[in-house]
Amino acid sequence: MNRDLIRKYNVPGPRYTSYPTVPYWDDSTFSVEAWKELVAQAVKETNATQGISLYIHLPYCESLCTYCGCNKRITKNHSVEEPYIDALLKEWELYQQLFDEVPHISELHLGGGTPTFFSPTNLRTMMAGFSKQSVLTPNADLSFEAHPNNTTQEHLEELFFIGFRRLSLGVQDFDLNVQTAIHRIQTPAQVRKVTELARGIGYRSINFDLIYGLPKQTKASMTDTIERVLDLMPDRIAFYSYAHVPWVSPGQRGYSEADLPADAEKRELYELGKEMFLSAGYREIGMDHFALDEDALCKADANGTLHRNFMGYTTQGTRMLLGLGVSSISDSWTAFAQNEKKVEDYMDRVNKGELPVFRGHVLSEEDLVLRQHILNLMCRHRTDWNKLEMQHGSVTDGINRMQELLLDGLVERVDHTVVVTEKGKPFVRNICMAMDARMWRNQPTTQIFSSTV
Repeated sequence: MNRDLIRKYNVPGPRYTSYPTVPYWDDSTFSVEAWKELVAQAVKETNATQGISLYIHLPYCESLCTYCGCNKRITKNHSVEEPYIDALLKEWELYQQLFDEVPHISELHLGGGTPTFFSPTNLRTMMAGFSKQSVLTPNADLSFEAHPNNTTQEHLEELFFIGFRRLSLGVQDFDLNVQTAIHRIQTPAQVRKVTELARGIGYRSINFDLIYGLPKQTKASMTDTIERVLDLMPDRIAFYSYAHVPWVSPGQRGYSEADLPADAEKRELYELGKEMFLSAGYREIGMDHFALDEDALCKADANGTLHRNFMGYTTQGTRMLLGLGVSSISDSWTAFAQNEKKVEDYMDRVNKGELPVFRGHVLSEEDLVLRQHILNLMCRHRTDWNKLEMQHGSVTDGINRMQELLLDGLVERVDHTVVVTEKGKPFVRNICMAMDARMWRNQPTTQIFSSTV
């Protein structure tokens, strides 16, 4: 890894689960009524061919993991489960009123927070509510995030019976010093137990979330963690860069920045993990992901159908993503909308019969063109443009901004195509930033993103 390139390109930048990114949404173009119309239109146009994706946010956790930047509510009071599920089902009913046809669900993901905070019985009740007046497509992909410490055999069996076939275990790191620093202690034995239970029940895809760049991490501790992971051989591995954003997640102030591996040292942890994963038979997918050949994510990458949205990389290229629950973000392809960020505000608006949306963005023609280019770069490490698109000054500007990336060997350009090189893959966020017209027009005066490397 070239340390000079790391110093040059390790700047704050988006992860590009959307374009425009949330800080650059223009609320002046958005209204809830317009959002309703765009949702209805998207479902009408794509429901029969693509179906829709559902993301359901379950925010509760029993303890705070200090590295986490997600929207969460810390409590040991499980009486919160049923009222929250009631609100989710009311929100779903509000959206169903916009549809002229039965929605076809092709993808559903339970995220958090900690979805397995909820009892198996309450999860069954919730899923029964979502299945009313909707159908699962034949290849529907149902998945959930799970904490190894509170995921029981009953959770696994109940969700499998409903139709879930994928789960993602939040492992992060096995080293006790790192776990203590981030307040996320779980033993390798507990992760093994849940993994083997899930496989015995019949889950076909198990993902482990790992994070590099955490406090107290070293090459030795990372090697030990990955060796333990490879002993279990999950079908997928999400190897995320730690996002240090204490201005968003105050829990991250619980350790010193001096404890964090920085710049080249942090990237060396990724390269170490990447080498170990590839040697074990995994393939690198997009950014930060690895999968075995037989996994659906690897197949989607191979056949060019890999997609990226607010849920990250997916195998389902739906245009309509409905995010339900507190803080969730929805995407109709032509617009984005985000729900209220506080549980109380979210539930209050839903219980009043209102969609709990508090902000959004309607994409312009330019946004749609640039969104596709950024999506291409994130999913396929290349993008192409035609003469018509060159009439958009923003496309020309973006290509021109890649000149330095070209000189540094991070991209190659042939006619109307830009390809990310092997050398450039660690800097794919920087490459996408060249196409980010909204960011270039309005450079932030304070740091709003984590560093790219």
